[in-house]
Amino acid sequence: MVNKIKTFMDFLKVERNASPNTIVAYRRDLEELNRFIGSGKDPVSLTAKEIRTWLASMLKRGASRNTVARKLASIRSFFRFLLRQGIVEKSPADGIRAPQTKKSLPAYLSVDEAFSMVETGDDIGFQDLRNRAILELLYSSGIRVGELSGLDIASVSLSPEMVRVRGKGNKERVIPFGSKAAKALNAYLPFRDALLERLHCKDEKAFFVNRRGTRLSPRSVERLVAKRRLEVGLNSPVTPHTFRHSMATHLLESGADLRPIQEMLGHVSLATTQLYTHLDLSHLTEVYNNAHPRAKKAKEKNKKIKDVE
Repeated sequence: MVNKIKTFMDFLKVERNASPNTIVAYRRDLEELNRFIGSGKDPVSLTAKEIRTWLASMLKRGASRNTVARKLASIRSFFRFLLRQGIVEKSPADGIRAPQTKKSLPAYLSVDEAFSMVETGDDIGFQDLRNRAILELLYSSGIRVGELSGLDIASVSLSPEMVRVRGKGNKERVIPFGSKAAKALNAYLPFRDALLERLHCKDEKAFFVNRRGTRLSPRSVERLVAKRRLEVGLNSPVTPHTFRHSMATHLLESGADLRPIQEMLGHVSLATTQLYTHLDLSHLTEVYNNAHPRAKKAKEKNKKIKDVE
C-alpha cells in the first residue's frame, strides 16, 4: 500500500496542484490506515468493515467527529484515484457514512478585544516589532497562519498595501491590508534586515523570520498569539484562526458585502463564507430597520408620535 500512497501523493502534487498542507494531511491519514490494517496489506483486498473498524477506533480514543469525517474523505479520494487507475474495481469506502458533524463556528473577538490583542504597547526591538506586525496583518487581512508563515519578501507590497498568498488547493489570491498593518510592517522590516545581515543570511526570502534568521513556523505564530492572549487577560482561547474569523465578522457587521469577504478568505463557495461569518441579532435587526421600507415607515411613524407627545 505504501507505493500506491506515494503514487497518489505525486498525483495530488502534479495533477491536482494541491498545497503542501493538503498533501501532508492526506499522507498522514493514509499512513494511519496503513498502520492499522498492517503495512503489508494490499488496498485491493481492503474491506469496508476494516475501514469502519479503524474509524470507530478513533472515535473511541476521543477523536472528534469532524476529524473522523475528514479522514474518511481522504480514504474516499484515495480509492477514487485507484479506481481511475484501474487498480481496484470498486471502492470499499463508498458505502460508509461519515459521522454527523456539528457545523460549529470558530470563536471570534469583539472589536475591543481585537484592538487590545494587536496594540502590544512595548514595540522595542526585533521580536516586539515582528510580533506586532504579525498580529496586525492577521487581523487586517484574515490570512491563514500557514499563509502568513509562507510569505516571502516578494509576496508583500507596502504600496499598494497588499499580500499575495497561496491558499488551499495551492490557489493564489491577492489580499489588501490596512494602514495600521502597513505601519507595523514598515517598522519591522529594518530590524529584520539588520538581523539577517548580522547573521549573514541576507538571501533569506521569508518575510517573517525567527532570531536564527530562518522562516518563522506556524507553530511559533500560534505560540506568540497564545502568549499575547495571556498578557491581555482574555479568558477564551485565541488562535491565529480567531483573527481570521474576527476580521470577516467585523467587516460583515460594518456593512461589507459577502462576496468580497469570500474572495479575501479564499473560499471557493459562497456558502462556506455564509457559514463562516455571522451577525449578532441586534445588528441584524438594526440593518433591517434601516433598510426595509415597511420597517422604516414604522420607525418614522413612531418618531412622529414621540415628537407630538
